[in-house]
Order: sequence, then structure tokens, then C-alpha cells
Amino acid sequence: MGNRFRIFIWTLFDFANTSFSILILTTAYSVYFREVVVGNSAIGDFLWGLAFSISMFVVALISPFLGAIADHSSNKKFFLFIFTYLCIVSTGLMFFVERGDVVLGMVLLILANIGFEGGLVFYDAFLPEITSERSYGRVSGYGFAMGYVGSFASLLFVYPFLKGEFTAENMTNVRLSFVIASLFFFVFSLPFFLLIKERKVDLSKDISYFKVGLERVKSTFRNATRYKNIGNFLLSYFIYADGINTVIIFASIFARHTLNFSLVEILTFFLSVQSTAILGSVIFGIIADSIGQKKTLSITLLMWVATAIGAYFCTDKISFYIIGFIAGAAMGSSQSTSRSLMSKIIPPEKKTEFFGFYSFFGKSSAILGPLVFGFVSSITGSQRIAVISVALFFVVGLILLQRVREERFKG
Repeated sequence: MGNRFRIFIWTLFDFANTSFSILILTTAYSVYFREVVVGNSAIGDFLWGLAFSISMFVVALISPFLGAIADHSSNKKFFLFIFTYLCIVSTGLMFFVERGDVVLGMVLLILANIGFEGGLVFYDAFLPEITSERSYGRVSGYGFAMGYVGSFASLLFVYPFLKGEFTAENMTNVRLSFVIASLFFFVFSLPFFLLIKERKVDLSKDISYFKVGLERVKSTFRNATRYKNIGNFLLSYFIYADGINTVIIFASIFARHTLNFSLVEILTFFLSVQSTAILGSVIFGIIADSIGQKKTLSITLLMWVATAIGAYFCTDKISFYIIGFIAGAAMGSSQSTSRSLMSKIIPPEKKTEFFGFYSFFGKSSAILGPLVFGFVSSITGSQRIAVISVALFFVVGLILLQRVREERFKG
């Protein structure tokens, strides 16, 4: 298999999995949960944030161990398969969540997001295997760009099912959109599992993978001083990723309840935003390979600060579109550049373990932000007050990023 084709198949998984993030976390299911399942109750924002935070807490706990285990067993694809299909099945079962099924709705979201986020630990760790270090930024950007193409495609698929709003006559169609998200992920993830082969090493069969994973994690913490630069980056990532995750899961709810967007207008908005997300992933990926990941990431974090502050002052739909375009470009570029910077500064022989820590810090950060947003919004009744706090995550993350040295790890 040619290297370009391997890269394409790798990016196709990004194309597949964003059907979950865009349709479940960001648009259809988030609004459906808030308005139908919870009945538009004031506590809806808090419950949505709570379910998401619980899932991130679980992923945060298991990610370092799974990363170390998969790294030692050279079995990343197996673990990716398990988590991927946990997400796919749980998403499909959301069809059965109806009005008042709050616990079921939360449990399925928790399971699906554990599958989605847990799988990313192993998917991200394939990056150093399919390309060289000098192309990390570019290829990582291609992956996120394909992801946003997948978001665009999946939104088009469900558009006819959601244009009737949450009327009694259209409720089945709305729930069918969750099944479509599941099938989309299933179909387009298959090429990865069928065609991508990972590098294998000969290992003893008499190994307790949990014990090995636990020992490797302990070893990493014991030798933390050797990985100070990586720690500086992960601390920065811990802060600004919190802001990104909070924006993702509350964007549609904010548009719906603060700016009175209709469901069709929300879908149209996110269809439009995908264009800048795609461009941002590709353009900033190329820029990162030219001026460096750290400088590029600093630029995107400044864009995030402008986005959060702009959302607070936003009073009409046109200005929200402008903010959305900036956020789209910042989202694609900040996520892809973070992944490529992490690939650059970690020890090659511990790549999967460190991507476990990368996931751990990203997922741990996502516990606090959604809870704070949901709590403030539910208590004050104002999503504007809740959204302004998000800017602080980006400012602090940007400041901490300046301590990171952009250089290859030297043992």
C-alpha cells in the first residue's frame, strides 16, 4: 500500500467519526436532549454538561493505562475497534430515547462518548507510523480537514430529517438522525480496520497487560523530570482544551436559546462553518510546518479568545455567523496543531503511552468547563454570563504555552 493511500485511509477515519461529534454532541442530539428529553427545563444545561463531564472523567482515568497497554502489546487497532463500536452501538440506541427518558439519554451519551474519546487515544498514535516528523503538521491537518468534510456530509444526510423541528409528526425523523450518525461512522470507519496495518513486535504471551500498563504509567510519573517540556505542553493543553470542548457541546444550545435559531438554521450555520474549519485545518497545518507548531497554536488561541468575547456581545444572527467562521478556522487548526506538536516532542518508543496522557489531560480538562457552563447558565438563566468564562481558559492556556520548547525529545 502506497504511503499516500495509507494517509488517505487514516484521514478517512476522521471523516467517519465526526458524524458523532457534529450530530450528537454539537447539533441534533444536544438540542433534542435539552428540549425534548428534559422538557426544556432550566436544569437541562447542567444535566447535559454533567453527562458529558462524567464520560470525560471515565476516559481520563483509563486513557494513560490503555495507551501504555496498547503500546506494549502493539495492538492499537484492536483497542480502537472496541471503542469505536461502543460509540457506534450506543449512538444507534439513542433512537429509543424519548421525552422524559433522562437517565437513558444520559447513559447512552456517556457510553457513546467514552467510545468516541477513548478510541482517539489509539487513532492519534498512528500518526507517527504513517508519515515522517517533518510532515506531522501537514498530515494532522489533512486528518482534521477530512473530519470537517465528514461533518459537512453527515449534516447534509440528516438535513431532510430535521427540517420539521421537534413536532410530534417529525419526532421519529429526528430520532432517525441519530441512527444515521451511527451508520455513517460504521461505514466509513471500515476501510481503516480492513486496510491499515500497524507495526508489530514480538512479545511474550505471558504478560498481564494491565500490570504492564500500570507499571509503565508509574515509571512515567517517577521520571517526570525527564519529560518537563512535555509536562509544560500538557498543562497548557489541559487548560485551552477545556474551552474548546465547552464550545463544542454548548454551541447549538447557545444559538437555540440565546439567539433563537431554528433547528434548520442551526444545521445551516454548522454547514457553513465547516468550510472555514476545513480551510483552517489545511492552511494552518501547512503554516505549522513552515513557522512551527507553537507559533501557529498561539495564533489559533488568540482567535479563540476573540471568539469567546465576541459571543458574549453577540446580539444577532449575522454577527454569530462571523464569530462561527472564526471559531471554525480556530477549531480545526488548534486541534490538528496540538496533535502534531505532541507527536514532535514525545519519545518515539513511548508514543502510544504519551498519547494516552495527551488524551488524559484533554479529557480531564473537559470535566470542569461543561460543568461550570451548565451550572452558571442554569443558576443565572443567562448563557451569556456562562460563555464569557470560556475566554479565560484560552488566555491562560496561551500564557502557559509560551513555556514549551518546540524540539524533539532528547533522552
